[in-house]
Amino acid sequence: MEETAKIILDGKTYEFPVITGTENEKAIDITQLRAETSYITLDNGFANTGSCTSSITFLDGEKGVLRYRGIPIEQIAEKSTFVETSYLLIYGKLPTQDQLKKFAQSFTKHAPLHDDMLNFFNGYPKDGHPMGLLSAMVCSLSGYYPDLLKPELTDEEFESTAAQLLSKVRTISAYTYKKSIGQPMVPPREDLRYIANFLNMMFTTPQKEYEITNEVIQALEALLILHADHEQNCSTSTVRLVGSSWANMFASVSAGVSALWGPLHGGANQKVVEMLEDIQEAGGDIQKFLNKAKDPNDNYRLMGFGHRVYKNFDPRAKIIKKRASDLFNKLGVNDPLLEIAVKLEEAVLKDDYFAQRKLYPNVDFYSGIIYKAIGIPTVMFPVLFAIGRMPGWIAHWKEMKENPKSRIGRPRQVYVGPNERNYIPIDQR
Repeated sequence: MEETAKIILDGKTYEFPVITGTENEKAIDITQLRAETSYITLDNGFANTGSCTSSITFLDGEKGVLRYRGIPIEQIAEKSTFVETSYLLIYGKLPTQDQLKKFAQSFTKHAPLHDDMLNFFNGYPKDGHPMGLLSAMVCSLSGYYPDLLKPELTDEEFESTAAQLLSKVRTISAYTYKKSIGQPMVPPREDLRYIANFLNMMFTTPQKEYEITNEVIQALEALLILHADHEQNCSTSTVRLVGSSWANMFASVSAGVSALWGPLHGGANQKVVEMLEDIQEAGGDIQKFLNKAKDPNDNYRLMGFGHRVYKNFDPRAKIIKKRASDLFNKLGVNDPLLEIAVKLEEAVLKDDYFAQRKLYPNVDFYSGIIYKAIGIPTVMFPVLFAIGRMPGWIAHWKEMKENPKSRIGRPRQVYVGPNERNYIPIDQR
């Protein structure tokens, strides 16, 4: 017998099916609620509303569990690469050696930008925010590949579009950075792998070639993997919503970049570093900022602690904390902000106020510190997040398009404005 949920409205009982996921997650299917009752549900922020079914990522915030296509994030971060993880997310399975080789080669093929696109960078001001440029450049790719804008793509066309995005996002990001500091752009190299190529384009100068170290690559690899997907977050939901209109992948992902830009999402790690800088300017008085965060009359809050979904320790934070420690030890990093971060973390974990509210360090707390240690400027932090999240966005766009039950996103609302009233001419107001 199928499980159902009963809702009583105006003395009448209605039954709706209960959907059970593979991890025994329960959901009440209210697809026919309005048609049968004229009611809708109201859920600000969609904290209790499922917009779709998905087989990409499983997340259990209470238990601190995160899995990509069923594989625990701990195993992926330890044993996989970002390119292999991208293949897993997009195609649903781990690649064979030949499949992985072909996949990686497609990035080399699609890394360069069209010559005309390079002119776009000249049109933007030097101090334009990199996320604004990234969003605009990703969307502009649609102008150069009109054959890939059809509502229905063949497998070959989809693979080409996905490779274009995954590869070119590195080039666009690095060029955006070079534009901001007034240095010439460094073209991608065919002999370098994904992350090494990005670092070389970012940091090689006319005077000196960037020295690529394994420690930096491993730390950045881990960050990109940990950011690769995270269920129906703000930016991923945006990609699916825009894509539900059958907008092309370039346009859909561009919208995701814009959603990620916000300080409550992809910009959170930037806010962490800015918070540490504030503490440093205040003489390193950590307790002062803890007291502000605990003061009910003060709107201040610590950045990088707590998470909308995780009610336990963020599993990604556990992984990246170790990578951060390894990186700092091997590079001999000596930065006052890093010392403040370590002391702040220790103080928060010992404070009952934060423990009772489950405000543990999240991935944003550590990622910003690692980016800073590598030499990536604060303004580029959300751009690195976007590079990492790219395979997840592509995977969700693909899943949404392939699901025959997908419909164009069109949320309802509860109107609370004025009742009907007459127009008053301007000379009578």
